[in-house]
Amino acid sequence: MRQRLSSEPDRYRGRRRVPTPPRSRYAAVVTTAFVGAGLVALGASALPDAKDVSPSVLDELKQASVTSQDAAARGDNADRASRADRGRDAAEPEVWMLPLQGYDFNSPYGVRWGKLHTGVDLVVPEGTPYVAIHDGLVTKAGWSGGYGYAVIVQHADGSEAIYGHSSALSVKEGQQIKAGDQLGLVGQTGHAYGTHLHLEIHVKGQPIDPVPFLQERGVDIKLQVEAIYSEVAAS
Repeated sequence: MRQRLSSEPDRYRGRRRVPTPPRSRYAAVVTTAFVGAGLVALGASALPDAKDVSPSVLDELKQASVTSQDAAARGDNADRASRADRGRDAAEPEVWMLPLQGYDFNSPYGVRWGKLHTGVDLVVPEGTPYVAIHDGLVTKAGWSGGYGYAVIVQHADGSEAIYGHSSALSVKEGQQIKAGDQLGLVGQTGHAYGTHLHLEIHVKGQPIDPVPFLQERGVDIKLQVEAIYSEVAAS
């Protein structure tokens, strides 16, 4: 046992000496406290015991959490896009319809008096409202030479419908319209022999017969006329 020199102060006189823990043990306690606090912040219930966790494991867990959140976000975005696609698929089908009801079919598409008649004429009383056969953009609404007061509607597929000889117009250029929207009133303006609606269809800038064009889209111009004639004959 080491003898205390008389010059050294007696630090332990009157009390019991408490042994000092080794520095390595003190460092271990402090390290455990910091790791434990970090585990509480991350949610210790979902992690292994603190004594088993190393910094690299914590980094891996954090990265896994971020990756999981990114995957969930991508899945949610994909689900939203899928719902949007289903919504578009469930949208209403394209609508094509007749421009008038109760008309007489006269002057079909073809050569007439040595000239090509580029549309069909639908005879009704003057002032009868007529409607758009399909959705589209009004590219012309006004006076148009031999067509008189006319409306031209361009459809999404690039085809155009011309409605001629109107007595009055109900739309303006640049207006978006739907099938069934009123475009104007039937008249005999321009080069017209009588009151009727001249309906003309252009595809790629060239006139075509409106009858088969509309038949392919579920609309039969002649069928209504035949039904009217059948009613008249039956009476």
